[in-house]
Amino acid sequence: MSQVTLTIDNQKVSVEPGTTILNAAKQAGVRIPTLCAWQEIGHTPGACRVCMVEVENQRSLIASCVFPVSEGMVVKTTTDRVRNARRMVVELLLSNHPQECNFCVRNGNCELQRVAEMVGVRSMRFDVPESFPESMIDRSSPSIVRDNRKCINCHRCITVCESIQSVSVLTPSYRGSDVRVTPAFNLPLIESTCVACGQCILACPVGALYEKDDVDDVWKALQDPTKHVVVQEAPAIRAALGEEFGLPPGSLVTGKMIAALRRLGFDKVFDTNFTADLTIIEEGNELLKRVKDGGTLPMITSCSPGWIKFCEHFFPDLLDNLSTCKSPQQMFGALAKTYYAGIAGIDPKDIIVVSIMPCTAKKFEASRPEMNSSGYRDVDYVLTTRELGRMIKEGGIDFLNLPEEDYDAPMGEYTGAGTIFGATGGVMEAALRTVYAVVTGENLPSLDITPVRGLEGVKEAALTVGPLGEVKVAVAHGLSNARKLMDLIRAGKANYAFIEVMCCPGGCIAGGGEPIPTNNEIRILRSSALYRDDKDVQKLRQSHENPSITKIYEIFLKEPLGHKSHELLHTHYVKRGTDVPHRAYEGSWEDPHHPAES
Repeated sequence: MSQVTLTIDNQKVSVEPGTTILNAAKQAGVRIPTLCAWQEIGHTPGACRVCMVEVENQRSLIASCVFPVSEGMVVKTTTDRVRNARRMVVELLLSNHPQECNFCVRNGNCELQRVAEMVGVRSMRFDVPESFPESMIDRSSPSIVRDNRKCINCHRCITVCESIQSVSVLTPSYRGSDVRVTPAFNLPLIESTCVACGQCILACPVGALYEKDDVDDVWKALQDPTKHVVVQEAPAIRAALGEEFGLPPGSLVTGKMIAALRRLGFDKVFDTNFTADLTIIEEGNELLKRVKDGGTLPMITSCSPGWIKFCEHFFPDLLDNLSTCKSPQQMFGALAKTYYAGIAGIDPKDIIVVSIMPCTAKKFEASRPEMNSSGYRDVDYVLTTRELGRMIKEGGIDFLNLPEEDYDAPMGEYTGAGTIFGATGGVMEAALRTVYAVVTGENLPSLDITPVRGLEGVKEAALTVGPLGEVKVAVAHGLSNARKLMDLIRAGKANYAFIEVMCCPGGCIAGGGEPIPTNNEIRILRSSALYRDDKDVQKLRQSHENPSITKIYEIFLKEPLGHKSHELLHTHYVKRGTDVPHRAYEGSWEDPHHPAES
């Protein structure tokens, strides 16, 4: 196809037909400021107008993010007219934006701040309201806070919710200067079909969407001498936490993370990877039982709470396809207050379980009323990667110069199979390693099952497993891809035995609580770190080889899918649907730690 040649700031540029001026400028090394255009989205709404440029023979300034190039076009990006217009747009945005930069959660990592600096805003020509109504802040969700005072109507959250996650919770409401982004009918977020994935947070350029912060509650627990506070960290944390301290994406910081958590005051530093290995044992045996006994197939993984809530809302008729296994986070909480409490001789009422997760939906999951099989709330607090980064900084800890330390026993030992849970395809790969070994008595010829790796939306693989014959599996990440597989199952056209679904594109390494920015390049680097940990760092790479898992069955659980396992490690799901008020539970959600504030 012939190229289109144009001139941008006196530079000749040749690009593919249909390329926008904005992307053509990037190829020419010219940076045009923008707020609504986002590389994760295939299209842009052209809403912010910050990217305006001057095009020869065009009467008005042009939004470069939506205007296609043409042969011989002449574009100027730095004329007085352009610079003054951009500055005016940014000043107008700031004039309707709370002046809270010093204590905003996005301070120092805010795109509006960066654009204001880039276009040269040094003063305000417009009056800023002294205050904004508190009613513009929606704190109804246990996972996500919506602060419409700070919304700049870029619509990136709408696009990611609709196009990438296919949930379509958010929409533009009202008209003119009153337009704002809200759930349908301006309902609280908790009454919508929101799955709490937090991808909208990663999309938001400012602080209009952010995770519900539990850091202060964790500090209080750590300073309570009557409480024994243990912490678990999801596999994705070790591949992303370093970014909060300036390290490049894909830096493995496992040992430093452990050291930091000890210095914060946690009594024991354990690892969610321990129960990731346990999940594989339970889930693998559940799959084999379904195959042998004619149970509901395909069986679908249940580790991702955003995916579970999506299924409860949009595919309640297919809930029987979900594995009954709790997620590794919730298995850990139940065992910390039973198995570990018994070993340590501590009353479970005095044990506080804190999770460090890449996922905002984990906050919702921990608060589900069925997650109390220990007799207590299994997981008390969930912090995202970003929250832990802020907590370490608040604690005055020099993270980069910390020594490498090891996890505590008995819930800190894990295999490489546990660590790859954090990447899309990782749960499937870990499960196939163990299922093959259990059925055949031998290890796979290669433990690297590459067909289920990578960022392709839906991946398929087939594996011959001894007497079971050919086992077909599929992996989906991002809920729009999951919807495709669920539609096939609903139509009776899915011939898979096992399906892994991760709510977030790329899996947990790109969860809604991970460092910002998160894009495909960063997803690949974080995933690669987990695969390095699996292959180069861990001596054991299969969940059934974990000696701590063998021990917990010997002295406590007795057998996979046994009575104790079903009591502590398995759960049920709720048919929520889409045609009723979509509260988290029957009645309003209430924060169990701060009921008066919810």
